[in-house]
Amino acid sequence: MTSFAPLQNDTFLRACLRQATDHTPIWLMRQAGRYLPEYCATRAKAGSFMGLATHVDYATEVTLQPLERYPLDAAILFSDILTVPDAMGLGLSFAQGEGPKFAKNVRDEAAVAQLAVPDMDKLRYVFDAVTSIRKALNGRVPLIGFSGSPWTLACYMVEGAGSDDYRQVKSLMYSRPDLMHRILEVNADAVALYLNTQIEAGAQAVMIFDSWGGVLADGAFQEFSLAYTRRVLAQLKTEHAGARIPRIVFTKGGGLWLSEMGELDCEVLGLDWTMNLGKARALVGGQVGGPGKALQGNIDPNVLFAPPEKVAEQARRVLDSFGRPHTDASTTGPTHIFNLGHGISQYTPPEHVAALVEAVHSHSRALRRVA
Repeated sequence: MTSFAPLQNDTFLRACLRQATDHTPIWLMRQAGRYLPEYCATRAKAGSFMGLATHVDYATEVTLQPLERYPLDAAILFSDILTVPDAMGLGLSFAQGEGPKFAKNVRDEAAVAQLAVPDMDKLRYVFDAVTSIRKALNGRVPLIGFSGSPWTLACYMVEGAGSDDYRQVKSLMYSRPDLMHRILEVNADAVALYLNTQIEAGAQAVMIFDSWGGVLADGAFQEFSLAYTRRVLAQLKTEHAGARIPRIVFTKGGGLWLSEMGELDCEVLGLDWTMNLGKARALVGGQVGGPGKALQGNIDPNVLFAPPEKVAEQARRVLDSFGRPHTDASTTGPTHIFNLGHGISQYTPPEHVAALVEAVHSHSRALRRVA
């Protein structure tokens, strides 16, 4: 087993486990991305998004770039949620300036019958990147691994690309729920194996991105998204190499179902910007000494287009809405990990991110000093 440097900043992991920390940790969804000129330069060298994601040295380089600029509290693997269906043989590609596309889609009985959990060797480039990044971090901050949720992957697999109206995937779901359940079973087992292999490669926490869960009707969400997220979680490692591995679940647009998500076997629930953190804390955050979920989120990414002083003001508002975090080091209690409510925009001014990180660290320390 590969040995790694000891962790110097474990604030993120402790917050995931509802342990007291001296500040609120912050990392950003898509923190290694096109808003950074250095990322764009590396991507140009790589020639394409997949050229970047499948090249261990490039993937390592771009994962570390935001940490060179900002004192973030975690790194997240540079990859894409669609690597799993690509390994199933659907043929993933990214055109410049466009979203992902699959050469094949899964819309009929024959295509569904061909689906199987892929050989993880086809995803070796991801696991090699995890190990390389973890080594390069040298204990600076923890490394988060991730996957798309079974439902979100199914959306792309049925649609063949991103979608505005989810017409194909919802048509299949309502007309042939048996086929949809089969796709989701395969996806759930593939995602669980994929995340466990990331953990074995060095990921110190894992996150399930249910980016499209919020497009479902009440009832359909529970049947076609939540049930399969639960199936993934039931198979995930909770410990590796003597350390606990926190599991984060984020459903974009999922605030409506937060109390049901509070029953999931995970440590952290991610929230988008439509949810009030104080209300979420009351619903699922738990009490000091009792069970509960750590909460992650949830500033609107578009706040980052406002001037830096406004960014800082909005960051303080988000921290205030969660309230004073728990500070008793002898027990667990409500904790918050600061993040965006979804991925950062490619048009974000990098200096505004610096204002956000500084405001979160300074204001969250001040909140803990209030008696």
